Amino acid sequence: MTGSASRTMSSTRASDTAVHRLHVTHVAGDAYDVHVRGHRIQVDQPTEEGGTDTAPTPVELFAASLATCVAFYAGRYLHRHGLPRSGLRVRAEYVMATDRPARITSVRVVVAPPPGLPEQRHAALLAVASHCTVHNTLARPPEVAIELEP
Repeated sequence: MTGSASRTMSSTRASDTAVHRLHVTHVAGDAYDVHVRGHRIQVDQPTEEGGTDTAPTPVELFAASLATCVAFYAGRYLHRHGLPRSGLRVRAEYVMATDRPARITSVRVVVAPPPGLPEQRHAALLAVASHCTVHNTLARPPEVAIELEP
């Protein structure tokens, strides 16, 4: 987010746009539960960062979100064309900034197509996978407002 820290998204949110919600609650130490659509995901910090390492970090889930979105889109492409998804793999690697503010400076996502996928399908698979929702969001960042509840 740039500009004022109290900016809201109401000016850009269409009245008919669905707002999706999730809730985060403190568990213990540096561990938090994320509740979304009846599912629970936990995050924590590694022991060397003061956590108990009971779950991935939020940054790891950020990279995982991109990787799983790419995998989902690739899998849907394969399914739509009657091709097997078995053996489809996606790997994500990221680099943290060495200066402030704390952030990821680069992400590399590698799609390993299922064994036997015809070579002529590779470009289309990559094109579809590259347009997953999370990647699109990173390419066109949303407005972000972090507010304190009254």
